[in-house]
Amino acid sequence: MKRFYQHELEDLRTKLILIGEKANEAARIAIDGLLENDLGKINQALALDDAIDALEVEIDQASVRYITLRSPVSSDVRSILVAIKASHDLERAGDEAHSIALRAKEILSSDGRSGDTVTIEQMSQIACSMMKDAITALVEEDVELAQAVILRDKEVNRLHHQNFKTLTIGISDDGTETQTRFQKVFISKSIERIADHAKNLAEEVIYLLEGAK
Repeated sequence: MKRFYQHELEDLRTKLILIGEKANEAARIAIDGLLENDLGKINQALALDDAIDALEVEIDQASVRYITLRSPVSSDVRSILVAIKASHDLERAGDEAHSIALRAKEILSSDGRSGDTVTIEQMSQIACSMMKDAITALVEEDVELAQAVILRDKEVNRLHHQNFKTLTIGISDDGTETQTRFQKVFISKSIERIADHAKNLAEEVIYLLEGAK
């Protein structure tokens, strides 16, 4: 991919890495805020959303500009298409982090504490490590690491199903505890979706490097 306009592709790649890092940071801080009952961290996560959205727009605009003006060869077109798809996945992962932060804030504002979050903590550790590794696979062009990311998605799905069963058992009223449980179910679902987006990014890395999923 070493061409005359290589610097533009490298700038696009840098932006893609940055949006991934910010999306992952937002998720990690939002979940840490929930686990630690820390509204300050939750607000930090919320503040990252605008930067993530802005980066997605920059990536889309740069991609369209490159395709329109540079008459790229097929390998460059594949890189651009991967960048567009990956940025959309990463922006959506950022949206899920934003949702987690909003729900965590609601829990702490109404209940004052997050309560038992052991399985959510497990899920978040796997999902955030998946996202980190997917970004690393992109940077280092590592197909084996990308494949390993995909394999870990099943464990996140299993933990989410476990959360759903555990958190919805015995719900019989509309009190604060019940609302907190429901918020945790949605937080668990958002973590599962972050893992899905990490999986999607890993699949795009494989497509970029091997030409097929």
